[in-house]
Amino acid sequence: MYALYVTHPEVAIDPAVPVPRWSLSETGRKRAEAFAHHPLVRGVRQIVSSTETKAVQLAQILGVANRIPFIAEPAFGENDRSATGYVPSERFEQLADAFFAHPTESVEGWEPAATAQARIVGAFEATLAEYDPARPLLFAGHGAVGTLLKCALDGRVISRSEDQSRIGHKGGGNVLVIGLANRTLLSDWVPMEALPETLTA
Repeated sequence: MYALYVTHPEVAIDPAVPVPRWSLSETGRKRAEAFAHHPLVRGVRQIVSSTETKAVQLAQILGVANRIPFIAEPAFGENDRSATGYVPSERFEQLADAFFAHPTESVEGWEPAATAQARIVGAFEATLAEYDPARPLLFAGHGAVGTLLKCALDGRVISRSEDQSRIGHKGGGNVLVIGLANRTLLSDWVPMEALPETLTA
């Protein structure tokens, strides 16, 4: 059976609000609402979300539309960037490049990539240890830690080239498909709108 790891789509950027409390934008909400009707989402029996507002809103949209219960767990949160808070786009890209390029180092106080990877992998494994692998599962989360999880599952080196912004939709709202039985990666980042309706593996 499968799990979907889904990153939140576009957010309403507000420098006055802490990043973890940002909400989905109108575009992001509409994309999530459309994705709620996808056959693979309708097959899900549980949603596990980050506690960040944008991920919770994604989980709520998908869950309410399909009557799927969801729980929020702090360990699935994005890499901790509170040391810098909001930074303009160009500077953020520079910091993100360094985050992936030097995974054992803290970039201006950010949680190191290796630390964030250990956290997200631990949370993922802890969830599956208590979950029936015959029931499809969905994780509502974030791009950086989702990429770190992807790299760990597939034995890939941590790299910005693996990030959703390099492979999927640049605004977020991308999906990884994971085989629950053996933790195998069944897809790379795929935009919500391009996810096949059935699995081929």
